[in-house]
Amino acid sequence: MTVAVAAVLTLVGAAPATADRPTVAQTTADGHGDDFTVVGHRGASGYRPEHTLASYELAARMGADYIEPDLVTTKDGVLVARHEPEISGTTDVARHPEFASLKTTKSLDGVATTGWFTEDFTLAQLKTLRAVERIPAVRQHNTMYDGRYEIPTFQEVIDLSKRLSRELHREIGIYPETKHPTYFRKQGKALEPKLVSMLDKNGLNRRGAKVFVQSFEVSNLKALDPQLNVPLVQLTSATGAPFDFVDTGDPRTYADITSAAGLREVATYADGLGPDKNQIIPRDAAGFLLSPTSLVRDAHRAGLTVHPYTFRAENSFLPADFRSSAIPAEYGDLFAEIATFRATGIDGLFTDNTDVAIAQRDDRLVRR
Repeated sequence: MTVAVAAVLTLVGAAPATADRPTVAQTTADGHGDDFTVVGHRGASGYRPEHTLASYELAARMGADYIEPDLVTTKDGVLVARHEPEISGTTDVARHPEFASLKTTKSLDGVATTGWFTEDFTLAQLKTLRAVERIPAVRQHNTMYDGRYEIPTFQEVIDLSKRLSRELHREIGIYPETKHPTYFRKQGKALEPKLVSMLDKNGLNRRGAKVFVQSFEVSNLKALDPQLNVPLVQLTSATGAPFDFVDTGDPRTYADITSAAGLREVATYADGLGPDKNQIIPRDAAGFLLSPTSLVRDAHRAGLTVHPYTFRAENSFLPADFRSSAIPAEYGDLFAEIATFRATGIDGLFTDNTDVAIAQRDDRLVRR
């Protein structure tokens, strides 16, 4: 164990409660779980191809508080769940000769990207495709499910969350992300009006609804703020800047946004922060964890909830402190990584391995 990890772990359970932020180990009224939020990142994508109804359902059954669909749009204006608008890596589109003519190159947030894009397909056309595992070299076991599942619409994800809430006797929330909003707006296919309409239609645009809305861009969250009655989350990266800033010549970066002053501005239009976990505990050149930054403390002082991303079990995604071997696809010690980050005071996390996060949360309660 590195000195940095040992220092962080000494903080576990040590943070005092405040009037509005209980300790992370405080249980709910029924004694099951605590106030720590577990988000099924693209569903249970450690076990099923991401952004499929099967992946979302598995995450919910494993105990996720929320399931997370990334939203893009079709040619006929239907919101669907895909990690990116370019779908060659997450569907079998390349095996469909009837769509060969739709392959093209577009500028996606300033990067020339070649492939097939959701906005060039009608929903009916997309429904003829099937999902495949995005990172088969790391998640070879997920390839067993290639070709089994459709691309779900946002409505289908909402319907699933409602059905599972009834079946599991607990509310399964949704945590949608608007993907590349500037890109879609420039094509005349803005995501935000459809998102607001869908939440309205489903009775989810209200205070108390179990919904978060997130974005890596800033301007669309500011535009959504007066239209939505659910919490908004500003996503940030360890490098670079929001594309809407780049596009308009705004010199600010994600580092500026996550400064103490920047977080106070975020709090004027959003309720939470979704940082890259490396912004909370950076790594050295060899991949070992360094000392935590002040980000969680600064965000809490600004009144923001903090849900970092993404916690995954494979060695290729873990800090060197918790890897089990040099083999990227083998599992390391995700339990220890989650414990280390929880000690910084985070309020929840995004994970591909919901079962591990829930077990770690419950284990803390048992041991405490």
